[in-house]
Amino acid sequence: MLQNLRTSTWFLSGILLGLSLAVGHSVYALKDDNSKQIPFEDLQAFTEVFSKVKSDYVESVDDKKLIEDAIRGMLNGLDPHSAFLNTSEFSDLKIGTTGQFGGLGIEVGMENGFVKVISPIDDTPASRAGVQASDLIIKLDEKSVKGMTLNEAVKIMRGKPNTDIDLTIVREGEPKPLVINITREIIRVKSVKNRMLEPGYGYVRITNFQSRTTTDLLKAISDLQKKERLKGMVLDLRNNPGGVLNGAVGVSDAFIDDGLIVYTEGRLDDSSHRYLATPGDSLNGAPLVVLINGGSASASEIVAGAVQDHKRGIIMGTKSFGKGSVQTIQELRNGSAVKLTTARYFTPNGRSIQAKGIEPDIKLSTVKLSDKDEKARETYSESDLEGRLSNPNGEGDEAKKSDSETLAKSDFQLYEALNLLKGLYILKDISNG
Repeated sequence: MLQNLRTSTWFLSGILLGLSLAVGHSVYALKDDNSKQIPFEDLQAFTEVFSKVKSDYVESVDDKKLIEDAIRGMLNGLDPHSAFLNTSEFSDLKIGTTGQFGGLGIEVGMENGFVKVISPIDDTPASRAGVQASDLIIKLDEKSVKGMTLNEAVKIMRGKPNTDIDLTIVREGEPKPLVINITREIIRVKSVKNRMLEPGYGYVRITNFQSRTTTDLLKAISDLQKKERLKGMVLDLRNNPGGVLNGAVGVSDAFIDDGLIVYTEGRLDDSSHRYLATPGDSLNGAPLVVLINGGSASASEIVAGAVQDHKRGIIMGTKSFGKGSVQTIQELRNGSAVKLTTARYFTPNGRSIQAKGIEPDIKLSTVKLSDKDEKARETYSESDLEGRLSNPNGEGDEAKKSDSETLAKSDFQLYEALNLLKGLYILKDISNG
């Protein structure tokens, strides 16, 4: 046993020493960001701790687990988005990128040791159960998430369809934690949805950015234009957690005629890129309003930032999430992988939105009307009076709420975006007239 321990320790030391010699620093293995050499003695401290755990820990621990946990700790200490993925976790990630998997339908990150909801995905169990952006998940069934890695928490939340899980959630404004029961389903993420809000005014929602999102967006706009010439469009990026960078570039390019869309900067040459728009505007210059909120992250912020900097449209809603970094997945020889933050991205005007977010041009919080508020805002007209004369054309006898009134109650931000679009179209028409 002791001989095996010594062999493992010396083997690990040999790897570290070999690494230090291979990179040309002799007894120094690495350089930090300040170009200060890290002495080999610091790496020896790791082997000493490894040895102590192997010999003194109350239970026997597998070498592979110790080394894997050490790698996880190194990456988790960098930022909330860098991580080590073992072969099983990497396989799950590849399954997830296909747009179909068993789970709840939420994008999550880590904050202060707890799982934070970046955003629920539309038409998924989590969304229907009432999970909201910025919720903190503190327990999964009876297991506390404190001490779990993000990948461990995600693995618990995913599972076979038609199985239940209880999420214990801390939500701002709620006096005590909420327990939400959710039944897992096969999650099929449809990236783009569209409809007409009113004649001439289109609505397109992007739930996340996939490889086909740009193609699906252009088709959605084409479908709307077949119904009627678009006077304006709302692009809804609320609770969109991001996704493929090229998807964000393509969506921005659909509205921006020329110039820079986004650029990335990293330490390596191949992590620094500039993405330019190509000629053409899918809306032919029609007014555009982009809706964002605290659940709009990463690729969503690229689109909002590009539209804002080019003054192509109006950004409305609340401040976005503020994830201005790019992660690269690098597969390792043994089938595991490293998800490493390799660059920051910047808007055309050079703004970094990392930990800052996109500030909307028009700030508009979500408004929910209580029954009391709804009653107070009711207006009365001739049609409400008993014994009124009927309309000779047969109109108005069965008074119904208009689509606009329904929209105002169900989604006040979208209602205001539609009103803004109408105003922009009138101004555009006057200036052309």
